[in-house]
Amino acid sequence: MKLFITLILLTLSLYANQRVVSLSPSITEILFALNAGDEVVATSSYSLYPPKAKTLPIVGNYSNPNIEKILSHRPTLVVGQTFNSNTLEKLKHFKIKTLTLQLRTINEIKNSITKLAIAINRPKNAAKLLQNITNAAKNAAISKDTHSVMIVYGLKEDLSSGIYIAGNEIFFNDIIKLCHNTNAYTDDATSQPVLNYENIIALNPDQIIILHSHATEPNVDVNAALKNWYDLPTNASKNGTISIVDEDYLHIPSQRVALTIERLSREMNN
Repeated sequence: MKLFITLILLTLSLYANQRVVSLSPSITEILFALNAGDEVVATSSYSLYPPKAKTLPIVGNYSNPNIEKILSHRPTLVVGQTFNSNTLEKLKHFKIKTLTLQLRTINEIKNSITKLAIAINRPKNAAKLLQNITNAAKNAAISKDTHSVMIVYGLKEDLSSGIYIAGNEIFFNDIIKLCHNTNAYTDDATSQPVLNYENIIALNPDQIIILHSHATEPNVDVNAALKNWYDLPTNASKNGTISIVDEDYLHIPSQRVALTIERLSREMNN
């Protein structure tokens, strides 16, 4: 009888829901999109979507999670990105299953959705997500007049330094190419270069798209910041093609990259 009960318990444990800890907002979004939200027991900071994710315990900043907090949630799987490699390696010493994803380019996002879906036994749920991304890429609006585009991370009034832009090997660059445009930043050394106003003038982009978030940058004077951008002598300033886009999904390399493709391709055709 005891043997029978033990076997039953072991069988149930094999099919019990996993206890998953996500180490980035992007991974959290994908897990919920794969209908595995009920298996997520903790997340990183800034995991804001879907709304239910905001109610979960936080194990720390996505770039520096707390090992003890992760372990306290008794995870069966911890999922992180390549920049979490040190944390994931430490967790292996505790015999915890880990999964590392790459989420830089559109293809990497699609591959990671498939990889994660298999790891949590949701392969069928990935199909729709992948199809949405494929359709968005296929239907991306091609610019009538090809031009150079600079995508800027965040809106700030002081343009003297610390201007982060989209370089190469990142999904923003993929979207620029989908629209048959070129990235104003041509150096392939980094995916997220940091420039100052002199660098911007030298690159002389035909269009500047600034990704702004009122949620994380609530104190920026939008009109003053935009004026400072227009004061720079660039083709974008002369053409009147400097714009601010404020959507909560733009920075997140998840299944919602399909929305980002549609939104930014439309912006490049305004």
